[in-house]
Amino acid sequence: MKKKVLSVLMASTMALSLVACGGGAKQEAPAEPAATEAPAAEEKAEEPAAEEKTEETTEETATEDTSAASGDLIKVGIINNDPNESGYRTANDADLKAMFTEANGYDAKFAYSLKNDEQITAAQGFIQDEVDYLLLSAADTAGWDSVLKDAQDAGVKVILFDRTIDADPSLYEASIVSDMAKEGEMAVEWLAGQGLDEYNIIHIQGVMGSAAQQGRSGALSDKVAAESTWNLVTQQTAEWNAEKAQQIVQSVIDAGTPFNVIYAENDDMAKGAVAALDAAGISHGVGKDVIVMGYDCNKWALEELLAQNWNYDGQCNPFQASYIDEIIKTLESGGTLSEKTIIMDEKGFDAETITQDDVDKYGI
Repeated sequence: MKKKVLSVLMASTMALSLVACGGGAKQEAPAEPAATEAPAAEEKAEEPAAEEKTEETTEETATEDTSAASGDLIKVGIINNDPNESGYRTANDADLKAMFTEANGYDAKFAYSLKNDEQITAAQGFIQDEVDYLLLSAADTAGWDSVLKDAQDAGVKVILFDRTIDADPSLYEASIVSDMAKEGEMAVEWLAGQGLDEYNIIHIQGVMGSAAQQGRSGALSDKVAAESTWNLVTQQTAEWNAEKAQQIVQSVIDAGTPFNVIYAENDDMAKGAVAALDAAGISHGVGKDVIVMGYDCNKWALEELLAQNWNYDGQCNPFQASYIDEIIKTLESGGTLSEKTIIMDEKGFDAETITQDDVDKYGI
């Protein structure tokens, strides 16, 4: 498909330096906030609508003038997880929709699903529609080689965001992602620093096979295997869902099995776990019976840390759209990308050191 270089927009260079692994992200670095440094987290809330849906952006401001002045719009197909999956995902979807508008030079369509096969079907549809770029946050890390090869053969450039996949890097142009394994390592390192005589952990996992689940589970599983004083009371998926997490914790309470740590792979599941603790009259938070850990840095979750009702929360940065926009502009202008992989700058927050400024700045 013939593409024209956008005039003023496409002439812009990547004013912000792209972030390499461990580098600074677009988000402004804090003045050494009370947080452990490095990455931390992501995902889930209400029962997700697994059914895929496609919608068209409806930005109407200045579209005619922009199209006339800048030439053809860049066609973009964006495949994401259900926006209702979590506070993280809602923020991520809103960030993408704010960027990929006609006013900014894009003709963008969106497809959503928590199922890999439905996402692959959506990708095939976008390829048939002859989009210029396919943006992908995969539900599962596996199974993408064939459709990405189809995209490459059709001249469609693929950019990954939010999550990595198990595919040959030659099949995509760039990835703007969180280092989920680093998130898990940082959280487990923080937990080890609490110096408990014994760790009896309820491990609540996200959707199995997703990059977030694999990264956040991996570090904990490794630690449990290496340390005799670290025990998994139970390890189950709640699929990012608060109600399912509450049921898991309630079943452990009902069984009378001792535990002193809740390790939930997103804030919503931590919230569900805490609901079960509250119902049973079990104390939680700083200096209490149970340590509570979550991921994503929803503002309400960071407020729980500030009140010392939770102990730890790992950040997962959802704001990837500006990086993707810069990459597309560079490619459209014939430029070469300085980095193929951009690791989002992320942190972990401790209830004993977090500040109101941290809540206001990093809460999503």
